[in-house]
Amino acid sequence: MPINVLGEDLQVCSMNPRTGWFRDGCCNTDGNDHGVHTVCAIMTDEFLEFSASKGNDLSTPRLEFGFVGLSEGDQWCLCAPRWAEALEAGMAPKVVLAATHARTLDWCEMADLKAYAVDNPDASPSTD
Repeated sequence: MPINVLGEDLQVCSMNPRTGWFRDGCCNTDGNDHGVHTVCAIMTDEFLEFSASKGNDLSTPRLEFGFVGLSEGDQWCLCAPRWAEALEAGMAPKVVLAATHARTLDWCEMADLKAYAVDNPDASPSTD
């Protein structure tokens, strides 16, 4: 079983849209995944614009490839180097740690991932 950045079993990122290098809903990877599609990220309009400006338009449908295009709120297995690049530019989207593959740590610092995590186990409970 693949492991996430928390050292636990990798969880599903998204089945709708179906994501992942293997299009199985998980941010799993292998040696053929040169983009390292391992970060389960929650898309924002700002990030989608940033990605398009870097030559990777994730918003436009490419139906010939079975790709419907992403919108704000969609979860997607993002390339770890692109997430790191977005972080440096102040445009990193939130991540789901339980669905982010451990190989992400080859590109990203755990502290940065936790800072953007929607499921950060180290976060203080809200007192709202």
